[in-house]
Amino acid sequence: MSGRVLPCSPREIGALFLFEELSPEQLGRLCAAGRVELFEPGPVYTEGDPATCFFVMIEGTVVLSRRVGAEEVEVARTSQRGVYAGAMQAYLGDRVRQVYRNSMRVTEPTRFFVLPADVFADVMREWFPMAVHLLEGLFFGSKNIQAVIGQRERLLALGSLSAGLTHELNNPAAAAVRATATLRERVAKMRHKLALITEGPFSRETLASLVEIQERTAERVAKAPVLSPLEASDREDALTDWLDEHGIGHGWQLAPAFVQAGLDVDWLEQVAAAVGEEILPNAVGWLNYTVETELLMNEIEDSTARISHLVDAAKQYAQLDRAAYRVVDVHELLDSTLLMLSGKLGPGIEVVKDYDRALPPVPAYPAELNQVWTNLVDNAVSAMNGAGGQGTLTVRTARDHERLLVEFRDTGPGIPPEIKGRIFDPFFTTKPVGEGTGLGLDISWRIVVDKHHGTLRVESVPGDTRFQVLLPLTAEPPEEEPV
Repeated sequence: MSGRVLPCSPREIGALFLFEELSPEQLGRLCAAGRVELFEPGPVYTEGDPATCFFVMIEGTVVLSRRVGAEEVEVARTSQRGVYAGAMQAYLGDRVRQVYRNSMRVTEPTRFFVLPADVFADVMREWFPMAVHLLEGLFFGSKNIQAVIGQRERLLALGSLSAGLTHELNNPAAAAVRATATLRERVAKMRHKLALITEGPFSRETLASLVEIQERTAERVAKAPVLSPLEASDREDALTDWLDEHGIGHGWQLAPAFVQAGLDVDWLEQVAAAVGEEILPNAVGWLNYTVETELLMNEIEDSTARISHLVDAAKQYAQLDRAAYRVVDVHELLDSTLLMLSGKLGPGIEVVKDYDRALPPVPAYPAELNQVWTNLVDNAVSAMNGAGGQGTLTVRTARDHERLLVEFRDTGPGIPPEIKGRIFDPFFTTKPVGEGTGLGLDISWRIVVDKHHGTLRVESVPGDTRFQVLLPLTAEPPEEEPV
């Protein structure tokens, strides 16, 4: 949008704080190369357009805004004379993409001194060469520092992933090893028992009946119902009594496995009727090995399935072999993060998931969102651990107009009001020396706000602290990977 061009007065622009140290010759050159424009209420320039001009306000009111999804979010409003905006990085040339980083509009007739971007770059390099070098160093140095900090934070997230994954993999892996060793022992005993049976004076029909019962027993194990502790105890007592009555020793040792396999007194009666009293003890012993091997194989299957599930969750968390930017279901990301961090959750911390499964997928950088979830969950757990290791972590998702809300709520002691405004500052931490990095919330802020054009905010009172991440439901794909 263009305004009405007015005469440029070197004296007037020289009164602005940005130009007050310039010489009359320099002010004259600025007026000759630039212009004064009067803009009526409305837009002046739009975020993302080529940055062609540098604007300095002489009088009026300006509003700066950033695009967040489909919304424009106001970031500044001022009537202070001399404020500036527009092509402020023109002196960097082609080393950075020269576009407007925000949108500017005026709410009343407003006059600007307008300088073309190329002229602004030339006078900066000519009049302030040392300052330009310092600014270049500051700009690119800060980017390099941010990259290093980002790498450090990703290493910390990887450490959480490794610790959580190691902790979670240990239990099913150890269970599978134990079950495999026991299974080998049971199979050896089954072979020995089978040899005793076949060497006995049993008919072909009796052996066939025994094999048929073995097959039906294995089928029952696969379909065993889940019993309450009281139901299981009652059934164990009944089975123990039956075994004792039929002269089968150690019935109290056999009964628990039979109950777990879904077997009852009626089943034992069927076995007794099929094989006869003389073979019953050996038959029951052999079928016990069948039951145990089936249960052990189930345990191995469950353990290895758990390991596979954990590996899949780790891949989801780390986003291996995935596009850096894509449309994702945040619930998958949240679940994988909570699983990876479950080792940090003590027995006194309860996790509650309050998900709105009707929410649509969102365009995002999923690996970096997992980093945000990791930081926020870690902070919540640390707060509750500092209050005795007891509490509830509630992870909630919901729709907030045209944005998706992810909320992490903990029942810790809360954030003191005097530090609430500093928690997103780089290197600020309340954790003891050696525990906090001071990077987590700063990195989270930049990932959510700068990279996803979202919002990260906090509400806190004792017993109720809520970190809320708001992500746009729609967004234009990035033209280039951010540095």
